[in-house]
Amino acid sequence: MKELKKLLERIIQRININLRELDYDVSPFIRNLVPLNQMVKFYAFYGITPNHPLDLVFRHSSLAGSYFLGKIRVRNSILYKSDIRGDELKHQGDVFKYQNFEIPITRDEGIDIEDSFLIKTLVHNFSHDPETLEKFFIRDTLSTHYANIHGSPCDGCFLGPFATVDLTTMRDCVIGTFSYVQAGEVGHLNVGPGTVWVRSPDEFNFLYRYPLDKLSHYIDFIEGRPPQGFVMDFVEDRKEGFRRVFDVVHLEQSVSIPASASLDRYAVIKPKTSISENVLVAQRAYLQNAWLGQGANAQENCYIINSRLEGCNVTAHGAKIIEADMGKNIFVGFNSFLRGRARNRLTIGDESVVMPHTIIDIKNPLTIPPGHLVWGLITNPQELEANSIALKDLSKIDDVLIKGNLSFEGSGAAFVTAFRDRIHHILEANGAFFDGKKNKGHAQKNQNISFNTIQPYPDGEFQGLYPAIVIQP
Repeated sequence: MKELKKLLERIIQRININLRELDYDVSPFIRNLVPLNQMVKFYAFYGITPNHPLDLVFRHSSLAGSYFLGKIRVRNSILYKSDIRGDELKHQGDVFKYQNFEIPITRDEGIDIEDSFLIKTLVHNFSHDPETLEKFFIRDTLSTHYANIHGSPCDGCFLGPFATVDLTTMRDCVIGTFSYVQAGEVGHLNVGPGTVWVRSPDEFNFLYRYPLDKLSHYIDFIEGRPPQGFVMDFVEDRKEGFRRVFDVVHLEQSVSIPASASLDRYAVIKPKTSISENVLVAQRAYLQNAWLGQGANAQENCYIINSRLEGCNVTAHGAKIIEADMGKNIFVGFNSFLRGRARNRLTIGDESVVMPHTIIDIKNPLTIPPGHLVWGLITNPQELEANSIALKDLSKIDDVLIKGNLSFEGSGAAFVTAFRDRIHHILEANGAFFDGKKNKGHAQKNQNISFNTIQPYPDGEFQGLYPAIVIQP
């Protein structure tokens, strides 16, 4: 345990050095956030498939309860129940198109984590930074509960609980609790809690800020105590289901699935759940009385409970759907929380887009019409009116839109097109369009993963650390 404590101090110091210009000290947040004795209670595990490189290197790190797939390096880091998913990394010989450049990939891309502490964090996708195409780096970074680092190299950053950085290169930044940032490249910024920011330089800028007094009911994080709020309680109340899937070695599949679908070994599947063709259910997803139509997906840390998804639905990392009826081709963004009631359900029409980090929490029935964009906090029809717009109307905007706490500038058409293109790419990558021969994606390629466990030192000065491990073909 002595070496693990020294490692923690090293990480804290390096992050604080990077954040010195912001005068930000992570120490009060990180200390005792995860007791170090937890690091010896859980094994780490990695997947082997014929579709992904087996190339893992772990040095001077603790990996408790974490999952690895693909080409990954971890050095001088602590990873607690995190998912490092390298199944969309670029390969040697690929060509990356950026503006007017066509950049050849000269070696297989890898995820490179160094001097960082990732707590229940998802790392996924590939580096979209044209300067670092072959190395998706995460350095000197602290990421807390249920944050997402999605295609976003990070250097010297702090991510609060349920924060998401998406397709963004960050240096020396603080991203507040429940904030979402997709902004290309940012540095030396302190993004406050409850910010939803989507920017494409010279095209559009979408900026929404939650009223903090209302956000704190759902998720709140202050120094000296763990994350709190209803969303955190919702997740904690369902931990027991995951304990079983990680403790039992030979777990029988609880529902039958079509040959074109993929149900991860480490997902929780409760009774009355139906899985259709081309469906992808990722690890740490939680389904209960869920109906997933053809081509739908439930990504990591998603919860779908007493709900029906008609098909080709994207439920992005960390999204939660409870007591809802969803039409076709609906996108529900990262860490969104959608809750109807058993007798007062939420209904969302076809082709709608729920922005990342949206909270819809209703006590009376509510219907979102087809083809709408929704965002922010919605608890009644009046808030729906203030926090939504038809996509066809947004496409007509070419200057400024102000609605409540939302400020939008630029081309609405470019914004809508970018979202539609991305949704199509996600469905394609997940295998939603597989026809039995062509268009394979994760739903087909991730069916036969064998999992191997690795363990830390059980006691002594290295307790909680893992020995240096190199796993290659």
